Amino acid sequence: MAKSVNKVILLGNVGKDPEIRSTPSGTMVANFSLATSDRFQDAQGNWQDRTEWHNLVAFKRTAEIVRDYVKKGSKLYVEGKIQTRSWEDKDTKAKRYRTEIIVNDLSLLSGRDDSSGAYSRSSSNAAVNEDQRHPAGADDYAQSAEISDDDIPF
Repeated sequence: MAKSVNKVILLGNVGKDPEIRSTPSGTMVANFSLATSDRFQDAQGNWQDRTEWHNLVAFKRTAEIVRDYVKKGSKLYVEGKIQTRSWEDKDTKAKRYRTEIIVNDLSLLSGRDDSSGAYSRSSSNAAVNEDQRHPAGADDYAQSAEISDDDIPF
């Protein structure tokens, strides 16, 4: 069989507070939406923004991170894969579909004033340092350096 790839990379903002639940076996699941925007010029030469909404699902420890640190408006970097589920609607008996991004890696990019801090979590089986935030001293240094958004090259 030929090699194939199913990888998604998103950078955007959370649309509403995540919904957290547990499966009957006790696995934590977080469902939330992420908005990404694309800028383009229309036929008249005016710049337009187009927003695309993505349905995301995180499991286990990554879902706990989402529960504890992610809220409406949080900026996230997400890596995952696309998955489409189907089911039969109980009322209409019609077949329904939902395309979702299964989160494999998550980095919180919102600032401290958003109360989320900087945190990254990979759901791979490799050993991962659970708390990847900078030591308190690094935050003190960053605040004393008085760096503004204008100083950042991207």
